[in-house]
Amino acid sequence: MNTKLRCAVLDDYQNVALTSADWGPLMDQVEIQTFNNYMGSEEKVIQELQIFDIVVLMRERTPFPEKVISRLPKLKLLITSGMRNASIDLKAAEKNGIIVCGTEGSSNPPTELTWALILGLSRQLVTENNALRSNRNWQSTVGLDLHGRTLGLLGLGKVGTRMAEIAQAFGMNVMAWSENLTQEKAEKHGVIWSETKEQLLAQSDIVSIHLVLSDRTRNLIGQAEFQLMKSSALLINTSRAGIVDQEAMVEALQSGVIAGAGLDVYEQEPLPVNHVMRTLPNVLATPHLGYVTRGNYEIYYNHTVENIAMFLKGTPIRQLLS
Repeated sequence: MNTKLRCAVLDDYQNVALTSADWGPLMDQVEIQTFNNYMGSEEKVIQELQIFDIVVLMRERTPFPEKVISRLPKLKLLITSGMRNASIDLKAAEKNGIIVCGTEGSSNPPTELTWALILGLSRQLVTENNALRSNRNWQSTVGLDLHGRTLGLLGLGKVGTRMAEIAQAFGMNVMAWSENLTQEKAEKHGVIWSETKEQLLAQSDIVSIHLVLSDRTRNLIGQAEFQLMKSSALLINTSRAGIVDQEAMVEALQSGVIAGAGLDVYEQEPLPVNHVMRTLPNVLATPHLGYVTRGNYEIYYNHTVENIAMFLKGTPIRQLLS
């Protein structure tokens, strides 16, 4: 009789979960199965995971609302990458006796991807690379100088602070705003403190979002805010799609209210095949790659192994509480 606990590792799109950490110490007690494709509907998730005692999530790829949690009777341990996951109903997990644990991670990968989007947009790298590969125009665009331009940061936390340091190395001026940001903190990092969100939007050449999605920040950037921005401005969002009114953004991009956007996050992921964001010529889009690096995966999955091992000993660590 098989007495091992069954563990499902979800959304292992690159098929690297089992090689990103040493799962060997668990093999006597745990049977592991990876899932390489997005499951889609809640009913599909419930159907596939009925037999599993442990489920490992990559943050915000597969939602775990109460409807899913309450219909997985064997589930005892839920692990997510990161120490915060808005798509898990923690109260429902607690109600159903399920322990939820997280992992640590690095803020460097999303910072680096944000700069990849800024540089890619400002120098039209995709357009020029496609033209070169297809033997079309040799030089067809004129790039945007970063030196002397103003980067506006919505949020000056870990990622925002690092963004400011890199911008300053490019010779950019940096402004920052958030509801809780003080002038003292901004000046400590050599950043101009913006008294209002509106002031930052009006003065910035590039606006980059580095805030947590909450009731206060949902739809923080909408139609009125886009109208305040320069027509030459770029919007970069590697944080959360819900911070920006998506319909207002599409309208602003299509009508030329702003010049372009670099996006890594979307209200629906994976992005539907026929979604307009796949076709807008002034959008540089990536499929939520901000945290997807070898180093981050090694942190996530090594901590996952540790979390399972400690759970098996009856002393769970890195718990997320409602």
